[in-house]
Amino acid sequence: MQEPETTAAQTSSDMPASNGGPVVVLTGASSGIGRAAALAFAEDGAQLVLASRNAEALAEVVQECEQAGGSAVAVPTDVTDPDAVASLARAAVDRFGRIDVWINNVGVGAVGLFDETPLAAHRRVIEANLLGHIHGAYAALPYFRKQGRGTLINMISLGGWVAAPYATAYTASKFGLRGFSESLRAELVGEPGIHVCAVFPTFVDTPGMSHGANYSGHRVRPPPPVIDPRRVARALVALAKKPRATTYIGAPALPGILAHAIAPNLVAKTMMWLTERSLARSTSAQPTDGNLFDASRGTAVDGGFRAGRPDGRTIGLLTAGVGLIALAGIWATRGRRAGF
Repeated sequence: MQEPETTAAQTSSDMPASNGGPVVVLTGASSGIGRAAALAFAEDGAQLVLASRNAEALAEVVQECEQAGGSAVAVPTDVTDPDAVASLARAAVDRFGRIDVWINNVGVGAVGLFDETPLAAHRRVIEANLLGHIHGAYAALPYFRKQGRGTLINMISLGGWVAAPYATAYTASKFGLRGFSESLRAELVGEPGIHVCAVFPTFVDTPGMSHGANYSGHRVRPPPPVIDPRRVARALVALAKKPRATTYIGAPALPGILAHAIAPNLVAKTMMWLTERSLARSTSAQPTDGNLFDASRGTAVDGGFRAGRPDGRTIGLLTAGVGLIALAGIWATRGRRAGF
C-alpha cells in the first residue's frame, strides 16, 4: 500500500486550523444511524467529514451539526467507487489536516429468496456493504500509518454472526466484514496506536428496511425489539474515545451469537420459519430496487418501527423462536455427550 501523497493541507502555513475535537469521517451520514451519529459527534465537539450519495441531505446534516456545536463538511461519495472514497480521505486531510476516526457505516439490503432476487441486486449489496468498507479502510489506513494512530470502525450487525434467510447477499457481506475486520486487526498488531473496531447491533429503527430492495412480494419490517439509532450513535462516540475490538448493541445480540455457535443449522432453520411466518402475515408489495442503485429519498433518523407494541402473534413467534434456539443448545449438548 502506498503512502499518501503530501498535500497542500499538510504543508501550507495557511492550512485550516484543526484545534477542535477529533476529526471523524463518517459514511452513510444522510439517514438512520449515520445521521444520528453525525449529530452525536457534533454535540461532542467533533470535526466531521460527512459522506453519502445524497448531497442535498448531507447539506442538511452539516447545518444541523454546526447548530449542535460541531464543525462539518459534506463530501458526496458513493463508497462502491474506490477513487471516490480515496478522494473523501484526501478531502478530510485537506480540510482538517488529519483523520482520527473513520466510520464505515454504509449498509444496504435486498430482501427476497436467493434465486428470485436479481443477480445485479446481490452484486450491489456486496459492493456497498463489503467492498465499500474495504475501500474506506484502504483509503484511511495510509494516513493512520503516517500519523501512527487512528481508529477504524466497521458497522457490521448481528447478521455478521447469525445468517438471515431472504437476505443471502446481506448475510454474506456481513460475515465477510467480520472476517475482514479480524484479519486487518491481526495485520495491525504491530501498530498499537491503530485500532480496528467491529460493531454488532441488533435490529435498529432506521429507514433502511423501508428504503431497501424488496423482491419478497410482501412488505417487510424488522422483528421487535428494535433499538433507537441514537443508542448506536452514543456507542460510536464512546468507541471513538475508548476503542475496543468488538461491541455488541441490543439484548438479543449475545444470545443469538451463542446459539449460532452451538447449533448454527437449527438456528438458521428457526430464522427461516420465523421469516416465512412473518411474510405470510404481511401485506403484499411490488418488487423494488429501493436504494441499491439510487440514493435514498428519505433522510430521517428513525424508521418508525418502534411505534406501538408487538401484537400477540409477533410475541408468540418470538417466544417460539427463543424456545427452538434453546432446544438447539440442549440438543447439541446431548449430542456431544453421547459422542456424536
